[in-house]
Amino acid sequence: MTSRPRTSDPSDEAYERLRQGIMRGEVSPGQRLVEADLVEALGVSRAVVRTTLTRLTHAGLVEKEPNRGARVRTVSEEEAIEITQARSVLEALAARHAAERATATDVAGLRTILGEMKTMLAAQDLLGYSEGNSRLHAKIIAISQHQTVQRLVANLRAQMVRFQYRTILVPGRGKESFAEHKKLVEAIAAHDGDAAEAAMRNHLLHVTESLVRTKGSRPDGAGLFGRI
Repeated sequence: MTSRPRTSDPSDEAYERLRQGIMRGEVSPGQRLVEADLVEALGVSRAVVRTTLTRLTHAGLVEKEPNRGARVRTVSEEEAIEITQARSVLEALAARHAAERATATDVAGLRTILGEMKTMLAAQDLLGYSEGNSRLHAKIIAISQHQTVQRLVANLRAQMVRFQYRTILVPGRGKESFAEHKKLVEAIAAHDGDAAEAAMRNHLLHVTESLVRTKGSRPDGAGLFGRI
């Protein structure tokens, strides 16, 4: 995990660093979180580590087992589908707000990311495309200025780390995904809240359908993730 300058609250800093590590896949799903290791890695006291693990447990990212300590929670395929369904409602709301609030600069930023995704897709860099996809969704939520959606979606996406590359690897899905994102961006550019909301719902419905079709396949992209 990369080091960061210290903030005034070591507990908040430790929480954010470990949360980001889980979200980026640097700490693998199912990996044990040993207090002594975290004390050394995060440079904080054991009390701060315990507080951090409790907060992450409440956020749904960590689970504690009696007499076995804590580990990064592993999300089942069924739960991953439910999470994507929940995201579709929240992100559709964000897309509507983004359409209402987007400035010309915001739209230009979305189109820049979309252009980068198109380049990645043409080069068959599907993992790079998937990362661009994540940036585009994050940008839309930021434009929406809906803080509750931002917080809830961040937690939901963190739980999906082992599934984040699965759907884009489905044959033909990349081309479909790009068309869906293009329609979404154009709706936001036109300040059409209804169309933006519908486009986001449609996109995440197709993501859900892809997850259903690929149930039972290996989801985690072996070797992609490191450790703390």
